[in-house]
Parts: sequence; structure tokens; C-alpha cells
Amino acid sequence: MNSQLKLSVLDLVPRFGESSFEEALQQAVTLAQKVEAWGYGRYWAAEHHDLEHLSCASPEILLAHIGARTTRIRLGSGAVLLPHYSPLKVAENFRMLASLYPGRIDLGIGRAPGGSAHTSMALSGNFLGHVADLPQRIRALTELLEDRYRYEDVPVAAKPVPATPPVMWMLGTNTKSAGYAAEFGTGYVFGQFMSDTDGAEVLQAYREAFLPSAHLQEPCAMVAVSVVCAETEEQAKKLAAQIPRPGQRTVPTDPSGSDSSDPSQRLIIGTPASVRNRLQHMAEQYRCDEFLIVTPVSDYNARLESYRLLMEQQSTAAHI
Repeated sequence: MNSQLKLSVLDLVPRFGESSFEEALQQAVTLAQKVEAWGYGRYWAAEHHDLEHLSCASPEILLAHIGARTTRIRLGSGAVLLPHYSPLKVAENFRMLASLYPGRIDLGIGRAPGGSAHTSMALSGNFLGHVADLPQRIRALTELLEDRYRYEDVPVAAKPVPATPPVMWMLGTNTKSAGYAAEFGTGYVFGQFMSDTDGAEVLQAYREAFLPSAHLQEPCAMVAVSVVCAETEEQAKKLAAQIPRPGQRTVPTDPSGSDSSDPSQRLIIGTPASVRNRLQHMAEQYRCDEFLIVTPVSDYNARLESYRLLMEQQSTAAHI
């Protein structure tokens, strides 16, 4: 496995303490700008609805804002919750982003509700029915992104049409989501930070079942992990101890739609060197060299410092 790990960022866009939603969104911009400067490859924003301490209900709007304030880093959704939406509208939104920021846009999709049952019903009606229709929605979305979609045998196109299309990914925590990614020839992100499932088996199932598509000829995978990194082990453990537990509404919704146990139990906690060593071991175990890093600490400055320290260690290791 390549010793040069690829590191990217998944932002749940949290609102800490008494911070306003406006402040939380500005912190998302700051995070994207900082991690771009430090050398991270991607900034992805999650989607959640009516959760008190999570601020992003519309990743596509936030990404448009951040795109205008960054220059290189890839921007993506982690994830657009496709059961709620028309595939045509999703394709239009992300083709618009890809036209505004050429070669920088990732379209990550998931099948979770993203909020409570009543919020989901208010958003899109019969959510469980929409989840049952998810394969048809994914098929329609891929056809729209490949300009071969027809409605009642009449061609329908998602415009604008960018020179470089958005790259489509499926996010999930089990073999069901991996199966969708394989069937439709998309990239796959395994959400280790939300899953008790053996990620190596899920990723192997994805690779074995993968069918090439117009935009992806070979399987491509990432792993999303929770990381708390600090100068010392003691500092890292102190930060990790402040992370909310289940029952508090700061805990994110699993993008696969499954229930999850205590996410704090899946944290990678430690110094820059120990965290990188753990990631290197996971890369070898999962045969995957790119990680989406979630840092769920309850302080914006500590979050930035965790990302900075990890990339500094990665850069040092790359030159040894």
C-alpha cells in the first residue's frame, strides 16, 4: 500500500455551544480554506435536517459559497440524501457546481433520512417508499449525468452541461450501499466512523461486484474515519472526552440509513504520529489509501489544530 496516504475532510458543519448558525457556517468556510492550504485533497459537507447543533441542510449551497472562496480543493457532498429529491434536480445542482468550479466537484449520495421521522415526512412525504425506490433514483441520476435519460421515452437533459462532469460516489456503512455503488459503477465511501461492520469485507464486496460505468472504469474507494489529534496523548484524550454521546442531537445521522451505536467508540485518538500509524494500518487492512477525516471535537480551534497536525505529520512522513 502506498505510504503516501491521501487525506480529505468530511465536515458535519457543527454548531458548538452558544455559536449561531451563521458562525457555524463561517467556520465551515474557514475549515475549507485552511485544509486547502495545508494540502488536503477534498472538502465534503454533510446534509442534515432540523438537528439543533448541525447547520447544513443544503450542501450544494454551502459548496457554491466555499467554491468562490477556495481555488484548488475538490468540493463534495457527504451526502446528498437522494430519497428526498428528484434525480433531475440533483443532477442540475451538481452540474451547475461543476460548471462553476471545473474539475473540482464530487457528488456523494446517501439513503438516510437525515433527521427525525416527522422532519423527513415534512421534507418529502413517504420516506420509506422513497428508499424502496432508491435503485431507480440512482439509475435515473447516473443516466442524467451521462446524457441518456428519458422520461416517457422523451429525452430529458440536466443543464448546464459542464466540460468536466461531477464525480459520483455512494456513501454507506454496509454491503447494501456497497452493492449499489458496484452496480451503478460509482465510487464508494465506507463510513467506518458510523459502523460496526467489518469495512474490509464491505470494500472487498464492492470491488468484486463492481461494474464499469461511463465515468468510472475501476472501483475507487475511500474510508471515512473519526480522528482526534493533538500534541500529546493526554490532550487528545481530553478533547475526545468532550464529544457528545448518543441521545444528544449532535450525533450525526448514518448515511446508510442504519442505526449506529456510540460513535465515540470508533475514534482514532492520539498524537500525529500515532494517528498516522493507525491510518496506515487501516489503509493496508482495507486496501484503500484515501481517508475522509471527521474531527468531532467541540471546539473550532481544536478542530483546526487536529487537521493541521495530522497533515503536518503526513508531509513529514512523505519525505522520510
